[in-house]
Amino acid sequence: MSESESEGVLFARAISRVLGWLYFLSWSASFYPQPISNYQRKSTLGLAIDFPTLNVLGFCAYTVSTAAFLYSPTIREQYAYRHPRSPETTTRFNDFLFAAHGAVLCVIIYSQFFPRIWGFKVGSRQRASRPVLGLFWGCVLVIVVTIGLVRVKGRDGGYGAGGWAWIDVVYVLGYVKLTTVVAKYIPQAWLNYNRKSTSGWSIFPVLFDFAGGILSLAQLIIDSSLQSDWSGLTGNPIKLGLGNVTLIFDIIFITQHYVLYTHPAKDAEEEEWLSERERLLSQRIY
Repeated sequence: MSESESEGVLFARAISRVLGWLYFLSWSASFYPQPISNYQRKSTLGLAIDFPTLNVLGFCAYTVSTAAFLYSPTIREQYAYRHPRSPETTTRFNDFLFAAHGAVLCVIIYSQFFPRIWGFKVGSRQRASRPVLGLFWGCVLVIVVTIGLVRVKGRDGGYGAGGWAWIDVVYVLGYVKLTTVVAKYIPQAWLNYNRKSTSGWSIFPVLFDFAGGILSLAQLIIDSSLQSDWSGLTGNPIKLGLGNVTLIFDIIFITQHYVLYTHPAKDAEEEEWLSERERLLSQRIY
């Protein structure tokens, strides 16, 4: 490698690190506007509880998976075995820090739906829906089943890289995170559609998410190009998927907020009355 090529590689690695920390800061900042808004309003009206419910599961799973890729010798060896052309995982410390930080903030946001803890006004319909609860426990079941398969069918108790191995559990945890990302936005987008308003749903996390998604994808592309092997993208499908899914839903929310529903929602008292009325009507129907 020539001196100029070596300098180019060093520069690209420096850019990758900068992008990593920028997306970490952007995505990490996205957690704060919503709980602050809830605290200022002393209310969670306008926020679908399905969102933080799935977020808690997703970020806990993501924290474990990123920690495994970074700090588990077994997982790193198994990753290298399955990706011989690019044996180093593209998971970075900022990925783990983002996941752990997000898990803590998600628990805080979820706790705001309990009036006994925060004393906030919570709508009578702000309870996790059956589909979301089904998805939640379905994901937990998949994790448990995968662990069982690794222990029963895995070579050397799952420590051998061939066949079922502990890295498969880590991948499942990552896919659980990706599944919750896809699912968690749908109830909020639907709630905004029904209310014809984004009032109570802070737009700032969406803007931070959008910026973070672009930066995350850019870092992943640079890291894969440095390895001269684009399997770095497929070897880290969760990071790739998170970036793309985030961008798609952020565009939907930005459109709802700035184009479709620019007027404020009904006041909290009327909204609460409508929520209770819809709940009673649904009970009569079913």
